[in-house]
Amino acid sequence: MTNSLVPPAGPQRTLALAQLTNSVGDGAYYVTSALYFTHVVGLAPARVGLGLTLAWAVGSLVGVPLGRLADRRGPRGTAVLLALATGLAVASFLVVRGFVPFVIAACAYASAQSGLAAARQALLAGLVSAGERTGLLAHLQSTLNAGLAVGAGLGGLALRAGTRSAYLGVFALDALSFLVCAGLLVRLPSVRGVQVRKAGGLGVLRDRPYVVVTLLNTVLLLRMPLLSLGLPLWIAERTDAPTWLVSALFVLNTGAVMVFQVRMARGITGLASATRAVRRSGWIMLAACAVFALSAGASPWVAVGALVLGAVLQVAAEMGQSAGSWQLSFDLAPADRVGEYQGFFGTGVTVARTMGPLVLTSLLLEWGTPGWLLLGGATVVASYAMGPAARRAAGAGRAADDGEAGAVNRQSALAS
Repeated sequence: MTNSLVPPAGPQRTLALAQLTNSVGDGAYYVTSALYFTHVVGLAPARVGLGLTLAWAVGSLVGVPLGRLADRRGPRGTAVLLALATGLAVASFLVVRGFVPFVIAACAYASAQSGLAAARQALLAGLVSAGERTGLLAHLQSTLNAGLAVGAGLGGLALRAGTRSAYLGVFALDALSFLVCAGLLVRLPSVRGVQVRKAGGLGVLRDRPYVVVTLLNTVLLLRMPLLSLGLPLWIAERTDAPTWLVSALFVLNTGAVMVFQVRMARGITGLASATRAVRRSGWIMLAACAVFALSAGASPWVAVGALVLGAVLQVAAEMGQSAGSWQLSFDLAPADRVGEYQGFFGTGVTVARTMGPLVLTSLLLEWGTPGWLLLGGATVVASYAMGPAARRAAGAGRAADDGEAGAVNRQSALAS
């Protein structure tokens, strides 16, 4: 894997371009959707929140069977169809005028997005060797952040205009971005489907060690709403720091991931290095939480310094945890069921986004400093538990290549 910010030419670069394309549209959608649904469609904010919660709950359930479909029918064709379905779902928001149609469209959107994520992971696994996957995922994460930043800027222009036409233009852009994404994905080499062995009606849920790894990763992902919700509320209600710092910290996080995520993932080539990265990220996150807590009650500029330092530590923990979890999610999945397993592993993101706001607001705003320390402590515990959980999953009888010691089974890979 090249150290450049741009992945090598071929399938890897095409995957990155597809990621960039739809992330630009999503960035514009994310910053405008709430106001569109409330101001243009006319839905009450509480109903918008309820509808989106229901939609992502459905999407998390549908992701696994759609991932299984990608394994059986071929991930490229499945990914193309789901990209088209996502674009169609976004386009349907343009004509939604009531709560029930909104919920139906949102469920279609969330389901297609969840399935697309699983199918793309399966496609990546079929096109890229095991030793290059984490490095490519780091490139894709950097590309995602770049696209979201550009899209957010375009969405900001629509918010500034504040007209119905501007909002509709954003949704049309997002729908078009998924059509272009589908066009890029269809250019990739075909990956044949596999004859998936029967695993019973519960599928991946029968693999209890992998379920435990996924649950632990979900705990680590509870920090996801930190920048969008936890820190803004903390800064506004518990510190004397200026509110514009919220935007500055978001830019810092996005820029750091764009520049350093590939470098952070470079040394992660197998299960042993992945679990070490997750453990290290747990301690860094604990340090970040402790520094964030110091901003309460301090003078404005001392608070700014503490918040900036905490944000630097937090993004370092985020990049290490992301890279380690990517490696674990692939290496602990059977080769013939990558899509199904990735669909399940991805539900951790949905759960974290759903539960994270409640957890963070309760811990940080109600408990203050003890809440920060409890959040950091829970991260350390989950990160250390990941090692034994991964070793148990590694000993479940599925072969893997550690990448650091050659072709070895998972148990020997983690013996160090």
